[in-house]
Amino acid sequence: MIANTFKTAENNAVPFGSGVDLDEVEPVNRRRILVVDDEPDTITLLKHIFINDGFNVAGALSGREAIKKINDINPSIVILDLLMPEMDGRQTLDAIRKINDIPVIVLSAVNQKEEIVNLLQRGVDDYITKPFNSAEVTARVHAVLRRAEKPMVLNVLSFPGVDLIIDLETYEVTYKGSTIQLTGKMFEVLALLAKSAPKVVNYQELTEKVWGENSASVRNRLKYLVYLLRQEFLKIDDKVELIENIDRLGYKLITGE
Repeated sequence: MIANTFKTAENNAVPFGSGVDLDEVEPVNRRRILVVDDEPDTITLLKHIFINDGFNVAGALSGREAIKKINDINPSIVILDLLMPEMDGRQTLDAIRKINDIPVIVLSAVNQKEEIVNLLQRGVDDYITKPFNSAEVTARVHAVLRRAEKPMVLNVLSFPGVDLIIDLETYEVTYKGSTIQLTGKMFEVLALLAKSAPKVVNYQELTEKVWGENSASVRNRLKYLVYLLRQEFLKIDDKVELIENIDRLGYKLITGE
């Protein structure tokens, strides 16, 4: 059986399961790592580690070269040394953060706790000290990429204009400092309105998402449930109407914005 391969610029076959050195060959569609270090031997070693782990890798011997390569290759993550001449790792990090929120792992011989804490506060995603273990480095890279690529889940909706907070995980509703206890269906309707606020949510969407149907009887249930929701808010402030009925369209949450 002939293994799947692609050709480098020198026409040498490389196993399909390996990453590639982006400084040597044409890039292929894999996640990319930029290694920034003024020691060529360190770059070579890290390239070998990451290529064997399936990444495409490029190296930069200075901070200025790193900024240029970030624009050229759009890496998924940067591995950054601290002690570099002219433009050190801290300055490089600041320059990166001005143009990109790409994950950055510092890999440095500096191991003072204060320095590590300072860099984490400046936006570093992780910190590894030299000498390093190859398995740890790749594990840390994968962990940072998982965090970076994981979509953010919004669990709390806050509307400061009306002093309303809705916790989608605990089902807690706080209005002007007071907690409101809602039934499951009432909370579902309120959450749907809040997620779309200040836009109108039409009757059909509300009934189908909450009850799974859009019949006349379910429309009546929705109408009554919205009435109950309004009453809960009016108990706290009877001068403000938080849920507005848009005739023949649906309901919307008033956010005060």
